[in-house]
Amino acid sequence: MEIPLLSYHFPFTVKDRKSMFSGYCFSFSRRKWINPFDRIRCCSLEVQGVQQPWLKPKPSKIDVGERKETVLEEPQMRKHPSSGICSQIEKLVLNKRYREALELFEILEFEGGFELESSTYDALISACIGLKSIRGVKRVFSYMSSNGFDLDLYMRNRVLLMHVKCGMMIDARKLFVEMPEKNLVSWNMIIGGLVDSGDYAEVFRLFLIMWEESLDGGSRTFAMMIRASAGLGHIFVGRQLHTCTLKMGVADNIFVTCALIDMYSKCGSIEDAQCVFDEMPEKTTVGWNSIIAGYALHGYSEEAVSKFYEMRDSGVEMDHFTFSMVLRICTRLASLEHAKQAHASLVRHGFGLDIVANTALVDFYSKWGRMEDARHVFDKMPQKNVISWNALIAGYGNHGHGEEAIEMFEQMLQGKMIPDHVTFLAVLSACSYSGLSERGWAYFKSMSRDHKIKPRAMHYACMIELLGKDGLLDEAFALIKSAPFRPTANMWAALLTACRVHENLEIGKLAAEKLYGMEPEKLSNYFVLLNIYNSSGKLKEAAAVVQTLRRKGMRMLPECSWIEVKKQPYFFHSGDKSHAQTKGIYQKLDNLMLEISKHGYVPERKNLLPDVDVQEERVILYHSEKLAIAFGLINTPGWTPLQIVQSHRICGDCHSAIKLIAMVTGREIVVRDASRFHHFRDASCSCGDYW
Repeated sequence: MEIPLLSYHFPFTVKDRKSMFSGYCFSFSRRKWINPFDRIRCCSLEVQGVQQPWLKPKPSKIDVGERKETVLEEPQMRKHPSSGICSQIEKLVLNKRYREALELFEILEFEGGFELESSTYDALISACIGLKSIRGVKRVFSYMSSNGFDLDLYMRNRVLLMHVKCGMMIDARKLFVEMPEKNLVSWNMIIGGLVDSGDYAEVFRLFLIMWEESLDGGSRTFAMMIRASAGLGHIFVGRQLHTCTLKMGVADNIFVTCALIDMYSKCGSIEDAQCVFDEMPEKTTVGWNSIIAGYALHGYSEEAVSKFYEMRDSGVEMDHFTFSMVLRICTRLASLEHAKQAHASLVRHGFGLDIVANTALVDFYSKWGRMEDARHVFDKMPQKNVISWNALIAGYGNHGHGEEAIEMFEQMLQGKMIPDHVTFLAVLSACSYSGLSERGWAYFKSMSRDHKIKPRAMHYACMIELLGKDGLLDEAFALIKSAPFRPTANMWAALLTACRVHENLEIGKLAAEKLYGMEPEKLSNYFVLLNIYNSSGKLKEAAAVVQTLRRKGMRMLPECSWIEVKKQPYFFHSGDKSHAQTKGIYQKLDNLMLEISKHGYVPERKNLLPDVDVQEERVILYHSEKLAIAFGLINTPGWTPLQIVQSHRICGDCHSAIKLIAMVTGREIVVRDASRFHHFRDASCSCGDYW
């Protein structure tokens, strides 16, 4: 019997332009199958640029024969260290004091020539792995080699593992080739290292060689191979491996099952992932996490939350990854109620102080403007990492609290926490949103000078926005031209936004043309330029843009806003009259318009929406975000903030109206549009009227 395995041509760019697999047939006569059959037909793999002779191992550099001969002829040259030093090293490693163990090893290195027992080398290897110290790996292996230590198969595997875990894959490959004897552990180590390093082509080549040597891979091997097929993003290969796991009787293994769920999810088949999950004999924490992550990956956020509640009700223990995922899904859904339940469950299950889960909680509260809650969670965390600090700093910055963001950044530096490029992105964004020009430039210059962080395109985009907010469009354009790399779409988009706000037609047209070349299918660029022409009275040029859109057949989808009330999302379109409470919603909105008109509100009729299609004048008063706000005011208590999600960038008319609605109602209103978060309170917005 023959079954096609891995007979797939990958769309890789390889030097010889040949397909990744060519015809190859593997024999399975010596393998034990749950359903016996003779053979499985497979296609061999050609590697991209790797010429390692895997099938011809070279003699080991650590020659056992030479070492024994030396011992017999020159016994006086060998020294035995004090047993106290070796035992102390082993005890330090046992207590995970790896750095101290390697420092003690320096004594033996300095003296040289000492014979160490396998247990001491084993401990030193554990120390190197624990610290992920490349320098430590080189020191230990060099000492082992120079002293002619006789490695058995176990120690050779440990040395291989040390190199793999520390990311030294070139050396690991060489060691693997030179091993005179290999077992399944050896193969799994090198395959696992290649998977972790993303060298999936080499993984499959090595797997086929292993198969040729009649080694039964087992569940761990197949789990890694399925991970590799997920990394390649090719479901056909993953399905063939799935078939093999069924034939080998390892498909029910928890690691294989979770790898299959992950593979099908990443390859775009959530239905197959759900099928594998349903067939699991025992649904573990990892299995539930995998299927929840799969739904979230493909944007099925509500289904992912539903799976979370199923997991909770099933009695399966939840871990910090579960809560971290759910909180991030709640951030996407703008679901405060679900987030509160996840927060309560997090504390109830003993993860109230967990750094991963609490960082996700800080991120959620920060993104939705609940900075008091975010700060409360942050302050209670016994340990914080750079991601925790970044979430809080970004939260302050996104909601217009630039001074607080800078204060937290300074506290971070005082606490000896090392910032990364994301930290500086949060700080520079905070300076941009709050108009802190001098501080922004000071931090931008300190990146490379004080922290050795090279500014990236996103940092330049922040500085362009900072200049644009101050009306310094010529300086912003000069900064783009002086960037040490090719300007990105984000940089030109920041300049185009500044031109729209300040109605600079000349530079705006140039920025738009650049964006057309880089993002020809992105409608928002066309509509921003259209607004610039429209507000400048350039009707002929505006008509030309409209003609271009029609010629390309491009049309923006209708805008949509949604709000969650009592865990239920409600969606609205502009001029929407399909809701059960339509009469009450429109009456409430009309009353609001009348009320805010007393405070100076006048509908803006001259501008088009920044990135939505042309709307009739009568619809201006009934844009989707206004309808969602009216619905929220009717159906929520007066002390709760309203949280709206907008599919497009909020228009100038709605922005002006919502500021006044927040004032006359005394409510806080948070709108997440396609540009940023807008936190409305007391007739002002956190964006400073620049978005």
